[in-house]
Amino acid sequence: MTNPSPMAEVWRGPFLESVHGGHAVVCNAAGEIVHEWGDPEAVILPRSSVKMIQALPLIESGAAKAAGLTPRQLALACASHEGAPLHAEAVEKWLAALDLKEADLRCGAHQPFGKKPREALIAAGTKPCQFHNNCSGKHAGFLTYTKHINAGSEYIEADHPLQIAIREAFEDVTGLTSPGYGIDGCSAPNFASTLYGIARAMAFFASAKEDGPAREAAAFQLASAMRAHPDMVAGEGRACTELMRAMDGKVAVKTGAEGVFIAILPEQGLGVALKAVDGATRAAECAIASILVKLGALDPMHPAAIKRIQPIEKNWRGIETGQLRPAAAFL
Repeated sequence: MTNPSPMAEVWRGPFLESVHGGHAVVCNAAGEIVHEWGDPEAVILPRSSVKMIQALPLIESGAAKAAGLTPRQLALACASHEGAPLHAEAVEKWLAALDLKEADLRCGAHQPFGKKPREALIAAGTKPCQFHNNCSGKHAGFLTYTKHINAGSEYIEADHPLQIAIREAFEDVTGLTSPGYGIDGCSAPNFASTLYGIARAMAFFASAKEDGPAREAAAFQLASAMRAHPDMVAGEGRACTELMRAMDGKVAVKTGAEGVFIAILPEQGLGVALKAVDGATRAAECAIASILVKLGALDPMHPAAIKRIQPIEKNWRGIETGQLRPAAAFL
């Protein structure tokens, strides 16, 4: 990833202390680049930012309809949730309705991302299970598809019918052949593409119509579910949830590990993809909020925007020491 553009800066008093660089692309439904920063052809692993693509086979196969999945569950299938009770319990009930259990998941267990649910588990002396994994909703969707087509239980293997279907969908909506994949934190394959390809895919979701062809209708359902249920996509205090609420459910945004972020803007018919090359979450959140402001989708004075674009740095005594702000190129 060469020639990144300055993305976010950290100032301490009058001194520029740190600079985060990155790449970003805004694309329209015709596949045209509307805005770009850095290198649009930079190849990245999109990580959790593309869970809505991974959920396309869930709907296209008829598995979601057969299981009676609600928009709230579809949002959970696209989530990197905080492991709060509303998330973990929703996954547990989802699997129970399929006559499946926690052991059928292949995502692994970790402490909840959310501070309150994590502290509640510790206080209760309870160990986290796979329901608390931030990807458990995605994996519940994977299991729903797998059971529907009567495929093998190891749905995370690259040669499993599910992952073959996901790769086909991924390459179709990005318009590019993936150069390969890495194994994600939840053990599933994560297919690589360029920033341009991922932005183009998000523009496909942004322009999808409810009554369109099967893939388009599926994309419409997933993006609509995310926008309607931001609490299921991430959780309280998280950027995805707060930014979607700030935009009154008109835009879907989704983070991915290692400084990745996407946005789906149906009213403008635009898709956004970005990557902070150092993997910094604070840089990615600052950049996505700045781009959303630039595109007229986010009020720069909304608290959720200020929290990401102009957060004040304080020391342990509460003294203001500096500020994170977008680099000039993102203003």
